[in-house]
This record gives sequence, structure tokens and C-alpha cells, in this order.
Amino acid sequence: MKDAQKPERFSLGSLIDKLREGRFVIPDFQREFEWSPKDVRELLKSIFLDYYIGTLLLWKGKPENFKALSCVAIYGHEDESKRNEEFIVLDGQQRLAAIYYACFAPNKNFPKRKNPFSFFVRIRDFIEDRADVAFSYQAMNLRKWQQLLADREKQFEQHVFPFEVIGAGRFAVPNWMQDYERYWQGRANKFVEEGSNEQAEKAVRFARDAREFGHLVTGLIQDYQISYIELDKDIGVEKVCDIFTQINSRGMPLDIFDLLNAMLRPKQIYLRTELWRAAKPRLEFIESKKVNVYILQSMSILLQAYNSPRYLYFLLPGAEKPIRLPDGSHGKVVLVSDKEAFEKYWNNAVTGLEGVIKVLRNPRDYGAIAPSFIPYPAILPVFGALRIKSQALTDGSVHDRQRKIRQWYWASVFTNRYSRSVETSAARDFLDVTAWFNDDEAQPGVIREFAARFKDLDLRAEKKGSAIYNGVFNLLVLQGGKDWSTFELPEYEALDDHHIVPASKAPEDSPDGVINSILNRTPLSADTNRKVLRDRLPNAYIKEMIETHGRQAVLDVMESHLISENAVDILLRDPLTANDFNLFLEDRRRTILQATEDLLIKQRIGLPPLLRDLDEKVEHIELAIRLCLVETLGEDTRALPGNLFRKVDERISKAATNDPLFDEAGFRTFSQKLQYFDLRELQDVIVNGSLWPQFQKRFGAKETLSQKFNQLADVRNAIRHSRTLNEVTRMEGEAAILWFMSVLGIESQRARGTK
Repeated sequence: MKDAQKPERFSLGSLIDKLREGRFVIPDFQREFEWSPKDVRELLKSIFLDYYIGTLLLWKGKPENFKALSCVAIYGHEDESKRNEEFIVLDGQQRLAAIYYACFAPNKNFPKRKNPFSFFVRIRDFIEDRADVAFSYQAMNLRKWQQLLADREKQFEQHVFPFEVIGAGRFAVPNWMQDYERYWQGRANKFVEEGSNEQAEKAVRFARDAREFGHLVTGLIQDYQISYIELDKDIGVEKVCDIFTQINSRGMPLDIFDLLNAMLRPKQIYLRTELWRAAKPRLEFIESKKVNVYILQSMSILLQAYNSPRYLYFLLPGAEKPIRLPDGSHGKVVLVSDKEAFEKYWNNAVTGLEGVIKVLRNPRDYGAIAPSFIPYPAILPVFGALRIKSQALTDGSVHDRQRKIRQWYWASVFTNRYSRSVETSAARDFLDVTAWFNDDEAQPGVIREFAARFKDLDLRAEKKGSAIYNGVFNLLVLQGGKDWSTFELPEYEALDDHHIVPASKAPEDSPDGVINSILNRTPLSADTNRKVLRDRLPNAYIKEMIETHGRQAVLDVMESHLISENAVDILLRDPLTANDFNLFLEDRRRTILQATEDLLIKQRIGLPPLLRDLDEKVEHIELAIRLCLVETLGEDTRALPGNLFRKVDERISKAATNDPLFDEAGFRTFSQKLQYFDLRELQDVIVNGSLWPQFQKRFGAKETLSQKFNQLADVRNAIRHSRTLNEVTRMEGEAAILWFMSVLGIESQRARGTK
């Protein structure tokens, strides 16, 4: 037995051969193969990144033991003629079944799925160090995917390597890799003949990377080692069952913080007992067991823009990180030189996260007044890194950078960006947002995605704990929801989310779950809930509020909670039916989405009421000017300066490039293109020499019009770029707004943004 405890090793290639031959079988007392496709993907990623995947526990079998334990083949291995039983798998079934399924692609539905699945590597993502998104899978019911698997050249063109190539035989992988390299070398030669030098250089790089990827995969098959312990075939079945039970009833996994803590001790860096102990009280607002890891991740993002466990190891002082140089060669770099440098970066990251906590919990900044209302704890490392980066820059406007960080944050919350691929999203966002700091045209795609899709949010489905639920709750705090008892701003420390229609009073036949939707919740104190609502329907407690304070005062308070006058009237109905409740939910959804647009999309969050009102008026004037241009000129734009359209077309083209869902065909006419004209370009159209006579009657003297445009632009730019708006500029801007409203015939109610 003593000898049996010494681990031995299979190479990956040897293991795959044994899987093909049916050498491994599963005892009846083992559970079924129950991994998800995501679990299989993560295992394959670990192998490709040369991570340790654990030790297999195998029992050398003999016929009576195979029979006694009712052994069956690995999941998917159904060819009895190729079953050569050798090992009974006691620990490692999930890993072996995952490798078999990925490499041999059996025509068998994945467990608990309606289709077989195929696993693959996106080679470009892997080569460019984006391992978190490089490994993926696809259900086989998709015709386009079936066509891809049947066409090797399509695989080469799209840089997709199916794992089933590995299981296709000894020469399948080198043949695939050679053909992949030849394909791109052939494309390069063709581009050279056509004179497309830039395309040729790209194809040459792909060919070179194909060769590198081929060496990696073939080397992996030959050299990657999987350890196993082999129990002697003469050990009794009862002893084997006892060993198996012990294996599955104990064990506590080590996280990355524990591992780094152990590895830093020899360098006299005491991560847990000194650094974390000092940092913990400063970050205790964050209720997560991963806060200590968040500090390391924030350090890593700042130093190398990545924060996955693989990259955290390079935070060790003196650790050499392999890098790819611009010429395609490889080198190494040390990120942290010594103990002093590590402690400096650690303290910087702690300060950054402490600053994030401060702004997040501020009821006038982000509105996460309690730890449970932080939409995504996982967003904190990159949030902290972005704030540190912003404050370290000496050029440009700090206010402008903070405004951009705010836009990124809310877009991430409402697109559920950090519910998946967190580490990859953090790395990309840090690079994208820091690039945006210096280039207004480099707006990250997530912000455009948020603007395009927020109106489709089905808020009925958002329950307590979801990111969007918390995001809406934060907005309700930022909106300045007043207390329903005092009619004043509340003590934010006392707020929680409470039902508007109590759960115990839900109308019969209401859809399941909607009673707990964010649409039926709002920030109230426990005291107000107890004294005002008292587990009563709104037709009782709102009626009582109106009798005490008057209808208009109650409507004003309800409006501060994004409950419209129409919604109040619905809630006052007696009896309140399921249909009434549904109408209320839909009305509040519209009101919340309108507030989302006003505060987040149009970036009016944080603006004082006066500036918010001015910004809304400027917006309505811009819309009215566009309408005036279309009414005057129609769609005939032949007289317009060509350079105007070149600029606008470039913006539309760039938007289409950055957003796969953008419909460029929807911006061909003049009225459509006007959406991409800025204020000064609208002015240029009106004062254009040949067109001015058509506008002169409406706008009067050209000099007066130019002056009013200047004043309007000054106030608009000050508001939208977080610049100081002095009293003179504000008053001149207000005068320009009144002038345009009169000239364009804008009604005052519309200018105030009321519907």
C-alpha cells in the first residue's frame, strides 16, 4: 500500500490514447458525469495554460472487480469493441469524461442538454493572451457550426481549432497545424500579388502565429503531465470504497490569496498578518470574502492590465513575466522589484478601493448606501484602478475623467457586464476607459450598447440581489426620494427597500414573482414602513397621506420615488385588481427608464436642478433645429458643403465598426444623418451662403444668430464637460435659450422636458 501512494504520470497524449482504447471505467457507486459545458471549458483552459489539474486515483482492475462494481465506460464511449478495461476510476471521472467528450466529440447529447456540444479554441484570442475568452463551446444543432466543422478552410479563416482534432489520431494535429500555416502563407502570397501590403503583413503574422500555436499544441500533447495514483488490483473492494468515501468527504481548497501569502513569506512580506490586517478596517463596507483578493487584482490591473489568478503570480517581487515584443519575439519583465515596491503598490490599491467605497455609498454620487446595494462587488478592482489612474494623470480634466468613469460604471451595471467573464471584462475595460481619457472618440462599446438597449430592460424580472435591481435602487436614492412621513430627505443610513404594494396584499391572479420586482420596491426607512404603510394597500395609506398633506404635496413626494401621477391614481383604485397592479408596474417601468435616460444616458446625474433644466432645454432646441432643417430643405442636400457629410459619415462608419449591431443602412438620408451633426455643424448648414436665404426670414440677422449659437454652445459645453459655469455665461445662455425657443416656436412645457 505504501508504494501505491507514490504518484506516477501520464502524458496528455498517452492519456488520450488510453481514453480512445477504453482503458478507464467508472464504478457504479460513482455519480454520473454532471459537469456543465463551462466546467469542461475551464478544464481545457487549465491544460492549455499548463496548470495542475489534480491527481487521478485509479485502481488497477481485474475481471471480478469490474463485475463486482458494475463498471461502465466513460461517458460517450459507447463502442464496446474498443473497450479494453484496465483502470477503475475512483477520483477523476469528471476530468476524464470532460477530456474524452471534448477530444472525441461523441454523437451523444451533453448531460442535461438537448444536443451534443463541440469544444474549440479561438486561436487569435489565445495568441494575444486573452485566455479567458479563447476557450469556448457550441451546441451542435447550429447549422453554421456544423458547416464550420465540415470545412477546414473555414476553420483556418476564422482561426478556430476544434478539440476533436486532437482525438482524430496521431498525425491529425500536425497535419491540421501545417495546413493552417500553409493557408495563411498562401493568403499572404496572394495579397502581395494584389499589392495589398497591409493585408499581406497581417497574413504573414497569422502564418507565423499558426506555426507557434502548432508547436504549443504538439508540445502539450507530448509533454503535459497528468499525475495519478494507482492502487494495487489485489486491494479489497471494501477498502477501495472506504478510500473513495474519505476522498469525497474532506478537503478545503486554497484560494489565490492563501497561495500568495505563503509564497511572500520568504521575502519578509506578511500578507495576511500585517498588510491585510491593516487594510481590512478601511474596506469593511464591502461585504465579500474576496476583498483581500480585490486588492491584489487592483494592483495587477494597474501594473499589467490583467487580474486573473494566472497573472497575480507576477506580483511576487522578482517574478519574471513572459511578454511578447512588438517584433513578435519573446522577452521577460519584472513588475515588482522588491518588498518596498510590493507594499507601495498594495497601499496604493487599498487607497483606491477606499476611495471607491466613499463615492459608491454617497447618496449624491452613486447611491449604494448599504453594502447589499453594491451592484457588482467584482467590478471594484477595475473601478479602483481607474480612479487611481485618473488621479495620477496631470493633463486634461479630472472632472471629465470622473464623468467617463461614471458612464462606464452605469453602462456596466445595466448591461450585466460583470456577471460573466469578469477578469476579461476588467482587463478590456481598464484599457478602453484609460484610452478614452485622452480621446473622446474612443468611447468604449459598452456605453453605446447601454444607450441602444436600455429601453428593452424588463425590470419586472429584476429581484433583490441582481445587479440591475441594485442599480435601479441606487438611482432611486440619487433621485432624492423623500421620506413618506416627514416629506423631507431621509436619513440614508436608515433606508432599506420596501414594497409599495405589500407582498401579503398582492392582488389575486398577479403573475408570480412580480410583487418582489424592483418596480414594486422603493427606498424607505423601517420606521416609515411601520408608521405609514402598516402592511396596507396604497389605496389606504396614500389616501391617508393625501388627506393629511394635500394631493400636490403627495404627488411631489411620489415623483421623487419615480411614481408618476398616473401611477398614483392607479394605486388609489379600490379594489386594486391584478390588472390595475400590472398597469402600475408598466407605468413605473416607463418612468424609471425615462429617469435612466435623463440621468445616465444624457449624463445629467450629479447636476444641480438648475443645470439639469438648462441641459434639457438645450437638448430640445437642438432637436427643434434639426426638425427646422428637414422642414426647410427636405432630403435634398446637394447644396450642402461636402466636408460636412464627410465628417458625419466618418462618425457613422466608426459607430458601425465599434458596434456589430449598428445598422449603418439606417443613416443614409439627410434627416437620419442629422442625428450625428453637432451644434456647430447645424449652425454651418443654416448660415451656408446658398442656403441662408431660406432661413433668413426665421432667424433674422446672421450676426445675431451666430451670437446666440455661441452663447448656447458655451452653456452646453460647460454643463456636458463638467466645466465651471460662471454667472455671466449662464445668464447669456439662458437668454439664448429663450431666443431660440421663441424663434423655433418651442412651447415652454416641452422645453422643460415634461411630457
